Amino acid sequence: MGTARREKPPWLTIRPPGGDRFAEIKRTLREHDLHTVCEEASCPNLGECWGGGDDGAGTATFMLMGERCSRGCNFCDVATGGMGPLDPDEPANVASAVADIGLDYVVLTSVDRDDLDDQGAAHFAETIREIKRRDPEILVECLVPDFRGEEALVAEVLDAGPDVVAHNVETVERLQRPVRDPRAGYEQSLAVLRQASEADVYAKTSLMLGLGEYDHEVYRTLRDLRDVGVDVVTFGQYLRPSESHLAVEEYVHPHKFETWRAVAEEELGFRYCASGPMVRSSYRAGEFFVEAMLRDGASESEARARAAERAGGRGDERAGERR
Repeated sequence: MGTARREKPPWLTIRPPGGDRFAEIKRTLREHDLHTVCEEASCPNLGECWGGGDDGAGTATFMLMGERCSRGCNFCDVATGGMGPLDPDEPANVASAVADIGLDYVVLTSVDRDDLDDQGAAHFAETIREIKRRDPEILVECLVPDFRGEEALVAEVLDAGPDVVAHNVETVERLQRPVRDPRAGYEQSLAVLRQASEADVYAKTSLMLGLGEYDHEVYRTLRDLRDVGVDVVTFGQYLRPSESHLAVEEYVHPHKFETWRAVAEEELGFRYCASGPMVRSSYRAGEFFVEAMLRDGASESEARARAAERAGGRGDERAGERR
């Protein structure tokens, strides 16, 4: 992979964090001693998502099982090693924070915990159950690890009743090893997504562009994802967290992101694709799409239109505008 420094193009603008809703969510998270992937992974959309955008709703992606990961992926800004014991109160604390913030759509993710016998599957499942126990109407999306491909552990999370199960393949097959930790793998991730798609949930994944992938590899990846039953896919620009991470090989133009959206939805039949330079795996438009489908019974075309409208503003959801 290259090491050259590249100037960021003008479409990669980041909204600075701020506002009452941002402060409220941050305060609630600290009161419950919780972590978010928004902070730990230095997500560029933290200000937009926490601030709530034009609708003022605000959202955050809760990161379970600590702030340190057992794996060292070369694109990720989450700290590696030195994991502590699980907090037995975390499932209840997350559920309380969800109620305090007033969320009706919750996104949960976690660090990898290869150091634990069950890799944290029971803890993840208990958090889902605790949220649903307090309010069964809340929609829960889970961005899960690969659990080293152990079907019983994936099943434990599925049995807890999430509405969306996401697992990120991250990049094309050829680039898996330089991008992801050696314990991850393309086929292993596809197997997790297949298992999710065979359950009564939406299956979702995400790819980064700008790592040196070729168009034919991206297309093949999309075909592989549809073959295992993935419903929702997101595309975003890889942004280098620090000089010690993989270099950006290309800043992909918003028009190309729009092309991949059209290929995914119109040619390959994905139910929904959020695609734009700043889109991330838990991007809000994906939530809006699932909400419209599950809560309102909207058709796919209606749900896509609502997602694009509610994401609004920076809109690279459609026609290269931006998310």
